[in-house]
Amino acid sequence: MNARYTGYVFCALAMIGVGSTVVVSKPIAGGLPPFSATALRFAIAFPIFLAMMRVLKVRWPKLDARDTLLLIAQAGAGSVGYTVCLIGGMRFASAADAGVVAGTLPAVSAVFAMLALGERPSPALLGAIALATVGVVVCTVRFDERSDAGGGHSLVGNALVFAAIVCEALFILLNRKLRTPVAALPLSAMMSGIGLLVAVFPACLFEQPWRLAADPVFVGAVAGVVYYALVPTVLGFVLWYAGSSRLSGAQAGVVTALVPVSALVLAVCLLQEAVSGAQIVGVACVLAGVFLSATR
Repeated sequence: MNARYTGYVFCALAMIGVGSTVVVSKPIAGGLPPFSATALRFAIAFPIFLAMMRVLKVRWPKLDARDTLLLIAQAGAGSVGYTVCLIGGMRFASAADAGVVAGTLPAVSAVFAMLALGERPSPALLGAIALATVGVVVCTVRFDERSDAGGGHSLVGNALVFAAIVCEALFILLNRKLRTPVAALPLSAMMSGIGLLVAVFPACLFEQPWRLAADPVFVGAVAGVVYYALVPTVLGFVLWYAGSSRLSGAQAGVVTALVPVSALVLAVCLLQEAVSGAQIVGVACVLAGVFLSATR
């Protein structure tokens, strides 16, 4: 297998892991408050990233005060904000709907780049944004009220999942604002460490997870957080950067289309969710938007 196909396999596995975060957030949301789950996620991932840096002899970057503040803002948005909003949204939304919304990240990031950095959009990018918007609207707006009965379709839930995507787009935007480039491994370690510090205080002050009963729902939620920390966070990091180093930016970007697909398939297989025609149309629109944004 040549380097390009190996890169596709690694990136595909990483994106399937990202799609699985939507599904695993469902049991997490049922058994743990969002800040507590977020703090536990980073408490597990942070020491692993530190160990990886030590083994690979990667040094911490030297940052000025401005870049340090930007990194704190990145962690607040991309680490804590994303996880808290995603878990909070999964209390209400179906995993299938959330997967469609999560797939709009490339389009949302492009909008942020246009607004904040003054980038001029190409016709293909405008088409990608329009398709992603249609995909979300199709899954969120229901013209037949009977389709909401027990279906998990929630405007509030989808809005919170979309807020998570906005947080992740902010993370990408703030990273481009850094004066000193930070390598992927120390950046992941810093995001986990700062994210832990940001999340642990509201978790202890307001949620007090130690008061929760250790019932099967709680145990399942903790197991979900352990999976979230080890597989999509740590292993996903290793797979993505091992794969993307073998591909061009456009090739790696196309693989992100697996996020909504894997979320939809896992929602059906693991959560036994029924897939509606609107969700299939939504996924198709989002996939077309991802391909346009990645290959413009």
